[in-house]
Amino acid sequence: MTQFFPCILTLIAAASLTVAGCSTSTPESPRRARAPFGHVDGKDVFIYTLRNASGMEARITNYGGIVVSLTVPDRSKKPGDIVLGYDSLSSYLTGKSYFGAIVGRYGNRIGKARFTLDGKEYTLNVNDGANTLHGGLKGFDKVVWDVDESTPATQPVLSLSHLSNDGEEGYPGNLKASVVYTLTDSNELRIDYAASTDKPTVLNLTHHSYFNLAGAGNGDILSHQVMLNADGFTPVDAGLITTGEIRPVAGTPMDFRTPAAVGSRIGASDEQLRLGRGYDHNWVLNRTGEGLSLAARVTESTSGRVMEVWTTQPGVQFYTGNFLDGTAVGKGGKTYAYRTGLCLETQHFPDSPNKPSFPTTVLRPGEKFSSTTIYKFSTQ
Repeated sequence: MTQFFPCILTLIAAASLTVAGCSTSTPESPRRARAPFGHVDGKDVFIYTLRNASGMEARITNYGGIVVSLTVPDRSKKPGDIVLGYDSLSSYLTGKSYFGAIVGRYGNRIGKARFTLDGKEYTLNVNDGANTLHGGLKGFDKVVWDVDESTPATQPVLSLSHLSNDGEEGYPGNLKASVVYTLTDSNELRIDYAASTDKPTVLNLTHHSYFNLAGAGNGDILSHQVMLNADGFTPVDAGLITTGEIRPVAGTPMDFRTPAAVGSRIGASDEQLRLGRGYDHNWVLNRTGEGLSLAARVTESTSGRVMEVWTTQPGVQFYTGNFLDGTAVGKGGKTYAYRTGLCLETQHFPDSPNKPSFPTTVLRPGEKFSSTTIYKFSTQ
């Protein structure tokens, strides 16, 4: 597997804390709080609230590592929740859209739900036509993660870990995975991933928040301006499985190297848009070196919010909520209709275990996988 330099978390205590317009005064003020959220499989589920000194707040549950809400100030400093999600744990248990979740073992699709590694074929659980999607029937989005409760309340950090047993969903190896969420005073939600295994396996961890910078449930995302730092993308077949080709974006509706509104070309007469029912593709990022690199930039004019996505990963899946149909009743009773959220899932490429020309997703004993993605917010 492509290896990345380890990421060092630097947490800077702030002299003041602003929450919902109210200022407190000491750097030792609580930045992390916990509240009950229910029970799953006999395990307690909590919501952890992380707050920074700039008026930003993230609420994350240890069920699936789900970001339940992400409150970000607009240009007038009014806070607003910008991710789709639910008010109750029961809704997450029955939901099908992976709102805000950690996705694994393998994010995105593996064709025909099988792959061969070191001469042995592994058969996975099928949950997407003939394929496996986002880890299978019970992926990382559907488990209760362990929490490092020793993290001081003065640090806006949530450290999660999970042991995925050998054979789970058909994947080989006992895989130890960890995900650390950090809310920085620079209005960044930082996600650090790490994993190790005792048998050769494949791995592709990602995060699946649906963003609407105008506010969750406040209309569609078609006017959002998107820039993707990519000269190429990986086209798909009728089953949304990558063909193995890396195709230039130039001259196609996939070209977001210059910012463009999501809706400006999504209705174009284009085979890839037809197959994906819109944008649901992996872009091959323009990268230099192994450190953090800019993957995407999104702006929304009414709120003035800006989101930048930085990552150590080689790809990003841009998805425009093509399968949202208005049946999901979200936070505050708002329904999430067609294209009311967009995802930017940093990742290795889909179906890489069956595409030898793609960057490898194989993880072997003695190796450590690590990657970092940062969602950075500002206004203009």
